[in-house]
Amino acid sequence: MIYIGMTFDIYEATFRAKASKSGFSEEDILKCLTYAKPLLEKNLPVIYNTSNLSALVGYEKPFLKKAALFTRYYYRRFTIKKKNNKLRTLSEPLPSLKEIQIWILNTILYNIPVSKFAKAYVPNRNILDNTRFHRNKEKVLSLDIEDFFPSIKRPSIEKIFLSLGYSSNVSNLLSKLCCCDEILPQGAPTSPYLSNIYLQNFDVFISNYCINEDIRYTRYADDLTFSGDFEEEQVIKIVTNELKKIGLRLNKSKVKVMGRNDRQIVTGIVVNKIVQIPRYKRNDIRKEVYFVKKFGLDDHLVKTKNNRGNYIKHLLGKIEYAIFINPKDEEMLGYKKYLIENYNNQ
Repeated sequence: MIYIGMTFDIYEATFRAKASKSGFSEEDILKCLTYAKPLLEKNLPVIYNTSNLSALVGYEKPFLKKAALFTRYYYRRFTIKKKNNKLRTLSEPLPSLKEIQIWILNTILYNIPVSKFAKAYVPNRNILDNTRFHRNKEKVLSLDIEDFFPSIKRPSIEKIFLSLGYSSNVSNLLSKLCCCDEILPQGAPTSPYLSNIYLQNFDVFISNYCINEDIRYTRYADDLTFSGDFEEEQVIKIVTNELKKIGLRLNKSKVKVMGRNDRQIVTGIVVNKIVQIPRYKRNDIRKEVYFVKKFGLDDHLVKTKNNRGNYIKHLLGKIEYAIFINPKDEEMLGYKKYLIENYNNQ
């Protein structure tokens, strides 16, 4: 008896009919309906136990239990190099567990609203939503949360599911299916949105403070941006204290204060007067297009020893991102037109 998206009245009638046939007592029926009602009101699936979840996600109970108990065996780990040349470890769930996590994300988590100041990993929000609020301001302060995902522990994730109305057993199971080695894994599809839910109260407190002080605030995952005319030390102090309350801390090496005469960059985008990609990225595109025009595509690839099979698509991708950031960028629009007209089939 599993229903998603039903009104409570319809659910109650259907549940009562089937539960009575199965021999449920009136007391048991009332207990189930009392449990189900707040979940249905939040448009969440009713999950009574592991058997319910098994039927919903299409995987047998033994698999769910093993995936919850032996999480590390259901992930593959690899490292990528960060901008500072340090390595970041990513934990990607195996396809079966990933499918379950995507179900949890789409069916449960996306039904939970998060702060309007959280701009990453939210449907219908993008990086431009994070930057446009900070254009042409007197000062921009950029802060970074250190070890963001690994610092969010599984018991905190379990509390999120408990707060939605799920039982302790179901909340424990869901949290284990979303975590690896008792932390939020960087690489699981559920981790980004869970982090937004986890920081909901933090975002409320910080945004209220900023509104009162006439400061612009947005958060893009672990990147916090403040802009306006304010004392940055006071903001840093308040943010540090609020992060400490939820077991997080600032990365002191990534604190950046950018005045009006500096190049103000928010999540990799310049926001001084014209919102656009940084100059060095624009110069790289200019240089590539220049050499393609001068030598032709084939000679350019030979001279640069570039073996990329989809070079033009790759270059167009960089140009289209620049246009996405600044749709009125005539230079980039011209590059796009030239490449499409001359190398449309490459």
